[in-house]
Formats: sequence, structure tokens, C-alpha cells
Amino acid sequence: MKKTGFGPGIFVAASAALIAHPAFAQSSVTLYGAVDDAITYVNNQNGHSNVYLRQGNVYASKFGLLGKEDLGGGTYAIFDLQNGFDPNSGALQSAGLLFNRQAYVGLKNDQAGIFTMGRQYTPYYQFVGPLTGSNWLTGATGAHPGDIDGLDTTVRINNSAIYTSPTWYGLQASAMYAFGGIAGSTGRGQTWSAALRYNNGPISLAAAILRMDNAALTSGFDTSSTGSFGRSSLNTGYVSARAVQHVAVAGNYTIGNFLLGASYSNVEYLAGGKSLFADTAVFNTWAALATYRFTPAFDVGAGLAYTLASKANGITSAARYEQVSLKETYHLSKRTSLYALQGYQHASGQTLGANGAGDIVNASPAVGDSQNSTPSSTHSQFVGMAGIALLF
Repeated sequence: MKKTGFGPGIFVAASAALIAHPAFAQSSVTLYGAVDDAITYVNNQNGHSNVYLRQGNVYASKFGLLGKEDLGGGTYAIFDLQNGFDPNSGALQSAGLLFNRQAYVGLKNDQAGIFTMGRQYTPYYQFVGPLTGSNWLTGATGAHPGDIDGLDTTVRINNSAIYTSPTWYGLQASAMYAFGGIAGSTGRGQTWSAALRYNNGPISLAAAILRMDNAALTSGFDTSSTGSFGRSSLNTGYVSARAVQHVAVAGNYTIGNFLLGASYSNVEYLAGGKSLFADTAVFNTWAALATYRFTPAFDVGAGLAYTLASKANGITSAARYEQVSLKETYHLSKRTSLYALQGYQHASGQTLGANGAGDIVNASPAVGDSQNSTPSSTHSQFVGMAGIALLF
């Protein structure tokens, strides 16, 4: 008769198995991160010029734990716990969040793809972002005006599950769904995203969509929502939207040491019952970039971005934002770099202020995503940085 249940014998057997096969599961945990700081000059922050230290310009200052266990048969258990911090004060980048940047666990298989769950970046960002100015020119001055299209690291999603396929003949797909988790209304505050990319020799292409729904339990974009996004003078009048939708396409072409890139994004803020505005607000951004590596140690980059908002909610002169971004980098080693960044933006037209409909204000510039909380009080803003970045 076959026995069932657990007794002392099973623990003896398990121990013997571990002793007999000590290398069955190979595991590793890697501590990694970056420290990045720069002397920064801004000609106008809310009406005043400023010289200060700003962190996280080329690489966000962070540390993380990256883990992997080999389960056999080409399958791995993986996790990533990543925290952002300010080296100038030692403070957490986000108060109350130990791993604000990412915190996920999942499985990876060489043939089946990757499945992860937790707080994560979206397929929209992971696939399209690397082909845009926020990657090649940095988010600080190279992200599109105010990072309105979330192609830098400002968008992170809680309670999310992501599947990313293997690569087939250069083509790869990824999809994400984030659970709202509100009893009786499980879809409330949900987020979803899908993306495709194609790499073949010198050509890289990507297209993606991202939709973040507002849980709308309070005013503004409720913190119970799974999605969060950067707020700036561009979108401050629309953060009470019932949903925010991003669509973007981008491409890069590499010729030796020379790279050319172009992208387009469409962002919609959809009005709802608790929104402070009535009409859908739309922001379209067209951008181009170029980089050139003169030597293995020295490279430069430049980018142009133009963002046009819609005429809605009583606005008769649509907001327009024109931005020029430059970057120069000297690599002291594979891990340490000296860099200089410059960004200039000019704004014109009108947008909504924080009070929403009826609060029509002149559009004000916010270079990249470095000045989201400190826009210029005039129609132009210049940012210059000189810094050092170290990876570990």
C-alpha cells in the first residue's frame, strides 16, 4: 500500500538530494547601480536663474539587486529590486518607497519568453524609449518637452504583469496589464500597454501604446491608480483626466559611428465626470536626433523636438513647444564618464493652468524632464550641465 502525507523521511530524502546534486540550481544576486551628479545652470526657474547640483542626468542615481536562479531546461527565476536616491542629500528619490524604480519577480525561458509581476516600466517605454532622445541625449535635456509622452523613466506601473516574447527573425512583442485591485470594480485604475520592435542590422524600429485609467476616487489622478506619470507646465491642467493614452513610433538607422533617429508620439488626456476640463486634450510630438562617435572615448549628440497641443477647452491659440538638445560625453573608462548637456526650449500659445477649464494661461517651457516642477516664467528656458557619471 502506498503511503501519502509528509513524515520525517521526506526531509531526510530532500537533504540527501541536495547533497547529491549541489549544483542543480545555480543562482546569483548582483548589486548594481549608478551615481550621477552635475553642476547645473538654468536661466529661468519660475522667474529666477539658478546654479545648483542636479543628480541623475545621464543615468538615474540608483542601486539595485538583480537576481537569477537556473531552474534547468533553459528556465530561470528572476527578480529586480531597484531604488533611486539623491547623492546630494542621501534622500530616497520617492519618499515612502524603498524600491521606487522597479520591484518585480518572474520567470524567463530561452524559448518561451519572460513573464514578470510587480512594479515595472511599461512595454511602451521599454521598446520605444531606447530609440528616442531620452536615451541617446538623456532625459534631463533630451526627453521631449516636459516628457509629455513618457518616453523617459517617469512612468512606472504598480500591480503589473508583463509578458515579453523571444525574438523571431528580429521581431519581438511585449504586453502588460496592471490590476486595479478595487473590490467591486476590478478594472478601475487599471493600466495596459503593448509594444512591437524590430531589429535587423543597422535598422531598429518600435511602436507601442499605453493606456492609464484614473481610479478617480479623489480629485486629480488618484494615487490608487496603477499608473503614474510626470507632471509639468504642459499637462498640469489635464492631470484630472479619466484616462491618459500614449501612442508612439520610433526608428534608428546606424551607419558606422553615425546614428540617425526619428520619432512621433500622440498623447490624449480624456475627460471624465471628475475631470476639471471637458474636452479631450491632445499633444503631438515630432522629433529627430543624431549622434556621432569621434573616438571610442568621445561622442556627441543633438536632437530637435516639436510638440503641438490641440485647441480645446476654450483655447484658441494652441500651445507649441520647440526644443533643441545637445550632449557631449568623454568616457574615462567603460564605467566612468564626464559629460556636458545643453537644452533650449521656446513655448508659445496657451494651455490650461492647474484649475482646469477657464484657467487659460500662456504656455511655459520646461526643458526635457529636468524642469518639470520649475518651468520658465518667460517664453524660453535654457539648461546647461557639466557632470560625472559612474556605473557599478
